[in-house]
Amino acid sequence: MRRLMKWLGRTLLVVVVFGLVVYALAWRHSEQALARHFTINDPPLAIAHDAATIARGQHLFTTRGCQDCHGADGIGHLVFDAGPVIHLVAPNLTPSGMGAHLTADAIAAAIRHGVRPDGTPLVFMPSGDYANLDDADTAALVAYVQSLPPSSNDPGSLEVRPLARVLYLFGQFPLTPAEHIDHAPRTRNAPVAAATAAYGEYLAHACTGCHGGDLAGQAIPGAPPGTPRAVNLTPDASGLRDWKEADFMRVMHEGKKPDGAALNPIMPWQSFGRMSDTELRAIWLHLRSLPPKSSGSPH
Repeated sequence: MRRLMKWLGRTLLVVVVFGLVVYALAWRHSEQALARHFTINDPPLAIAHDAATIARGQHLFTTRGCQDCHGADGIGHLVFDAGPVIHLVAPNLTPSGMGAHLTADAIAAAIRHGVRPDGTPLVFMPSGDYANLDDADTAALVAYVQSLPPSSNDPGSLEVRPLARVLYLFGQFPLTPAEHIDHAPRTRNAPVAAATAAYGEYLAHACTGCHGGDLAGQAIPGAPPGTPRAVNLTPDASGLRDWKEADFMRVMHEGKKPDGAALNPIMPWQSFGRMSDTELRAIWLHLRSLPPKSSGSPH
């Protein structure tokens, strides 16, 4: 018995030391990532503040996921608390919050590059979904953010917790999405807004963060434990092969699958469902044009 207890004690010591070493490496690696600087040299945007532009910006804010994190009026709120992983808070974007310190180009850099005005990366900001957002759309979105009414709401502080750092060390947590974005300065132009697969491909970039670059489904990066995989959106047997356009429109407008089952709440269909029918049909046409790819997980 004494020998067994001695062996268990040594084993426990080895495990503790190993854990401390891993966490020390994870802390150093994550701190280096958070301190990295990116240079953004996109051409300056021409920002108009007329009613039509602000209305377009509001539509984008509502239908591209911005309000799901920052709230309908951009006042910020707690997105989720994933225990030892992250306490994710989206900041107040109004003139009484972060908006007071951000120029138009700084807002655009945060949206498309996931970078703060000082060049350091934002945490968990899904800028990969918006890296190719059209210049005119970006300008409209910026104009809308700048038009938000002031709010003194304090949503709290974001906390990167120990498990997020360890997961990031092993490439399993999107701590700083800016490191995966092409920051080369360029002009971005969207296809003509019409019910076409080309326009749908442009719109569907907002879906890639959860559903994967090929839209074949994946474990949602950084989601709380127990969150189901994002479904396969390709026309494969494990995806949307048997769906009709009406099924897709229903799921986006009502949050109901063809069998009547409700979507998991992780899917923000209430926001994306506020896209116009032209936008939704364009996305549908794009999804139907994708090569079928098995996700390994049935929808």
